[in-house]
Amino acid sequence: MMMSNFHLRCRVRKVAFLLLPEFSNLGIAAATEPLFIANWLAQRAVFDWRIISADGQPVRASNGRLVPVDGDLSCAADCKTVFVLASFDPHRSVRERQVVRWLKRIAKFGVEIGGIENGSLVLAEAGLLNGHPVAVHWDNTVGFQEHYPKTRAVTQLYVRSGGRITCAGASAILDLMVAWIGWHADAELAGEVAEHLLLGRPRAAQTEQRVPAMPAPSSSDAAVAQARALMLAHIDEPLSCREIARRVGLSLRQIERRFRDELRCSVLQHYRQIRIAKAHQLLQQTELSVTEVAFSCEFSSPEYLCRLYRAFFGCSPSRDRRQSTTAPVLRRRMPPEHAKRGGSAA
Repeated sequence: MMMSNFHLRCRVRKVAFLLLPEFSNLGIAAATEPLFIANWLAQRAVFDWRIISADGQPVRASNGRLVPVDGDLSCAADCKTVFVLASFDPHRSVRERQVVRWLKRIAKFGVEIGGIENGSLVLAEAGLLNGHPVAVHWDNTVGFQEHYPKTRAVTQLYVRSGGRITCAGASAILDLMVAWIGWHADAELAGEVAEHLLLGRPRAAQTEQRVPAMPAPSSSDAAVAQARALMLAHIDEPLSCREIARRVGLSLRQIERRFRDELRCSVLQHYRQIRIAKAHQLLQQTELSVTEVAFSCEFSSPEYLCRLYRAFFGCSPSRDRRQSTTAPVLRRRMPPEHAKRGGSAA
């Protein structure tokens, strides 16, 4: 394999990766492997990284694996960049007050600070993202914006804004780290790293995640897709099924038939699923009460939301307040018993 022939002009860039409980094990691998490849290609230490935790103890990943670290926060004393990694149970992460105080302190010394996936919540909690656009995973934008209104959540892969970096996580981490290598070493080296990772041309930062607020079933019917877009745009003030049909230029009977053919459910059932998806996000990602969530998603009463929620998730809304690995998950398909009932109440 060919070694990069670029002229190394920079000193070793030291970077720390701070792991918080329930972080993504994929995340730390995706963040560090490009740095290893860069050093290997350059045949010297272009980057020096260490993995740390708040107390220097191993950290449990979301997959249950206990991951050893190189030390505690003091190990990052000479690092020019710090990335914070968090994934599930984000409320626990933002309660790491020692970490929040430490981030505020190192920010004053000009350290470049990044948040990967829900690590960005910790940066926002420290006030380090106020006034910045923030790349947030599509499944967490509702809760993030509710908690941190001084930021602007965007559903793109990653954002570099001033001395702050945010990344939506998952495969976007590879795109970010290739770009980061280009920022702090050389664009040629970054390109070679991308080739070895089989990335081809890495996606640009502003690339959209291309996933809507609720995972969408594939649809080849333009009218169904247009109707879904109307539903997603009118969660707070729902349209009637007849009005949706009118706006897409079909009769109610025609749009109902197309929904049955494409999605195997009625227009109303699919609209409910979209609204219950938002309720699910608000319950897990915010501190809004069940009553506030019910009215925010335009359910007729908290009691009705509770009945509907049990049909989808098998538990009450009050028992689904943490975004943990054991919490209920909303899949694309509708629970069979709910789809059969149908009904006309919104």
